[in-house]
Amino acid sequence: MSNYSESLLVHFRRAEELKTKSLSYPSIDLNKRQLCDLELLLNRAYYPLKGYLNKADYESVLASMRLVDKSVWPMPICLDVSEKMASSLQEGQKIALNDEEGFMLATLAISDIWKPDKQKEAEKVYGCTDAKKHPGVRYLLNSAGDWYIGGSVEGLHLPLHYDFKEIRLTPSDTHRRFAQNGWRNIIGFHTDEYLHCAHREMVMKAARDSNCNIFMQPVVGLDHPGNIDHYTHVRCYEEIVKQFPRSMSMLSLIPLANRWAGPREALWHAIIKKNFGCSHFLVADNHGDPFAHLEDDSLFYPQHAAQETVDTYGEEIGITMVPLREMVYVEDKAQYIAKDEATPDMDIKHISSAELKRRLENDLEIPAWFSYPGVVNELKKAFPPRSKQGFTVFMTGFSGSGKSTIAKALMVKFMEMRERPVTLLDGDIVRHNLSSELSFSKEHRNLNIIRIGFVASEITKNGGIALCAPIAPYEESRQINREVISKYGGYIEVYVSTPLEICEQRDRKGLYAKARAGTVKGVTGVSDPYIPPSNPELTINTTDITPAEAAQEIMLYLEEQGYVI
Repeated sequence: MSNYSESLLVHFRRAEELKTKSLSYPSIDLNKRQLCDLELLLNRAYYPLKGYLNKADYESVLASMRLVDKSVWPMPICLDVSEKMASSLQEGQKIALNDEEGFMLATLAISDIWKPDKQKEAEKVYGCTDAKKHPGVRYLLNSAGDWYIGGSVEGLHLPLHYDFKEIRLTPSDTHRRFAQNGWRNIIGFHTDEYLHCAHREMVMKAARDSNCNIFMQPVVGLDHPGNIDHYTHVRCYEEIVKQFPRSMSMLSLIPLANRWAGPREALWHAIIKKNFGCSHFLVADNHGDPFAHLEDDSLFYPQHAAQETVDTYGEEIGITMVPLREMVYVEDKAQYIAKDEATPDMDIKHISSAELKRRLENDLEIPAWFSYPGVVNELKKAFPPRSKQGFTVFMTGFSGSGKSTIAKALMVKFMEMRERPVTLLDGDIVRHNLSSELSFSKEHRNLNIIRIGFVASEITKNGGIALCAPIAPYEESRQINREVISKYGGYIEVYVSTPLEICEQRDRKGLYAKARAGTVKGVTGVSDPYIPPSNPELTINTTDITPAEAAQEIMLYLEEQGYVI
């Protein structure tokens, strides 16, 4: 038997031994973010970490971006749990770490359990303690567990992935492939956005200037496997990598939960790229900034701070920082040049993300200088013209305002058109079939509306029309639905603003009369508030118009916006 076969046999025996022992261990089912960290701990992308930081290392990382042994490490990687879970565990204990379905992936030997000062962590890592101003702080303060667990991990399996297995490479995979290709200088490119011609030019220029091969490593991991955005992103990456010389480029996905910690984030990514075998790392002047994707130049961290931080520690961690130079397309030259080389007299062309989306939704031309045909074709599959998209019409207003009647009139119109499947999600019907166990408290009212939004998002995602007609009295749940549904297609909020006195005059259900008599509680407009929408697409008052006229007004808006033709 070869040494390799013997080593493999020992590994499998050890895994079986651990699995048998772990049946008696307490276990934790990890969420998606925690699974990303565990996978990168197990495959050594987080070297020099051997597990989750203990308290001493955690405090050292916050204070100096170093572990206690002085190794550079800028990001606190701890297993966050609830107080209830923390109180059930003790130091020195072993626990099993499972995926979301309860499949065991690793064991954790607990060294420390403590309650961190999250305000201090937010200030040190993000330079901010206001959850409203920074998404990383918001997750830390509002979503992460209040207690941390540190300790070494021993792996049984990497998390299971069924998608794009051929480009999910571990550090050992990339080191082997780089060696097989004879690559010594490799520049790592970290990205999580759609890439077009300008990005290709930026990366190629950096590779030429540093005499490097190209390792493109896009971030994946937090999307639900049913989200079309995930597949579109990866297919677009596969298309863009075809535009690089095959002999000098490689594509691999990394399951990373970004923190958006600016300079610390950039240094963290640099260490990870080093662990994957890169000698150079391409760093933008806004790398790791939570608002870098915005096109109004608003940044949270100082420009160039990320580049300066990676450059400062580059020699110590063994990687060379290469600044990313923005490229612009010059019409009269018909080519891309570095933005800092452009002169005021040059005719520079640009298409914003909003303009790209508009062109896709309206089936307009995407210029060849902006993006590649393969990328555009993939984007068109995910973002078809509005006339082929699914959409949701979400009507909100008092009981008796006319929402359900308008929705029924709209449903008939769409059924007559026979272009898309149509589903009516009336408030009373949903209450009976989907939310019968809920009360009429504010919390349960919001939960009911979010459930309606989830169903509508699935209908919209699959190209159908969802007509929703609940009261939906609170803005927070309506905004959640807007955010969720808008990812998959159109979202048209219609405020049926019929005054309460008119609704009471109609009172077909006798609801208001019972509320005024005190026999029914929790009636919106009488004993419970109604918060009007802040920015609806349409406002319709049915006091003096028929349901058919109201439905026609919505149809005209949909035609104007391109959803129906």
